[in-house]
Amino acid sequence: MKRFTLLFMLSLLTLPSCASSGKDSLAGAKEQTNWKPLQSGKASYYGGRWHRRLTANGERYDQNSMTAAHKTLPFGTRVKVTNLRNGKTCEVRINNRGPFIKGRVIDLSVAAAKEIGSINAGVVPVKLEVKM
Repeated sequence: MKRFTLLFMLSLLTLPSCASSGKDSLAGAKEQTNWKPLQSGKASYYGGRWHRRLTANGERYDQNSMTAAHKTLPFGTRVKVTNLRNGKTCEVRINNRGPFIKGRVIDLSVAAAKEIGSINAGVVPVKLEVKM
């Protein structure tokens, strides 16, 4: 019983502080996410004939989901993509490998490309940040 009590007390010490900072805790939830800068470069998007085909991680590609292809990031990594031309951002999950064209750092799904306003341009300069 002493062992259980000790473990319980230690677990209480590791809980994050619940003290309020005076702000609504939900209002600032998006700003509180820690993003680590990763890289900058060009982003393109893919869809059409790739829709419903298997991705590198074994799931079916859905051009209407918020996913992307990256050459080296682990599958499941959350990435914040910022279009440097207009400042629009989106969050995607890495589920495929690519792009395979020199100078490009990420291939976005059609839905992600729409969200950052890159459909008409096709290829846009972006900044990538990884969710910590």
